[in-house]
Amino acid sequence: MRNAAVKILAVATVLSPLAAIAAGTTAPATATYIMKEEIDKVGATEQSQRTRDENVKVVGLGYENFALGIIHRGSTRTPPPPASAAAAPAQTCGRTMATLPPGGTPGGITHDFQTEGYLIISGGGTMFTDGYIVNGRHSTQDAQGGPNGPTCGGVAYGVKKVAVKVGDVVIVPPGVVHGWADIPDHVDYLSFRPSQNVMQPGWVNPTLAK
Repeated sequence: MRNAAVKILAVATVLSPLAAIAAGTTAPATATYIMKEEIDKVGATEQSQRTRDENVKVVGLGYENFALGIIHRGSTRTPPPPASAAAAPAQTCGRTMATLPPGGTPGGITHDFQTEGYLIISGGGTMFTDGYIVNGRHSTQDAQGGPNGPTCGGVAYGVKKVAVKVGDVVIVPPGVVHGWADIPDHVDYLSFRPSQNVMQPGWVNPTLAK
């Protein structure tokens, strides 16, 4: 009986990726090219904004999706514009605490399913990662074009801060806190995003159609 159970488990392990492909999109048989001109075109629309995170294209791989994004963030030393009217209440996330720990770094986020690999291409600053979010707010974001799918945001505690510059790479797994503690002028970076079928396969940024 034990041997039979082991055999069933082994077969299930082999078939699981195949089942995932069958349930999702068909695995592509050709490569996808994303040209520099396309990335630059999307990135150019972000430069006048304080913060902008957009995917360029989303590629379905069958067992998962893979997206390439470009992000622009302006200086954190410039005061933000006045807050708009309060949005609808969001689901809470992170650790729930009535009494907050000392310190805390605002602007922390985690993604439920999305991995991100950053490549800094312009500017730089001090990132923070790891730690945990307290009394955060959960959002679903846009399921078609992203940028990241379900996300938790709030004040982070126990983080690690690292200065990053052009050419540096940062890989952030799902559930890991990340954000920017200080951006002296600006930072632009590419984000390579494999995910568990988050976002719509084949999605193309509308800017590229203009």
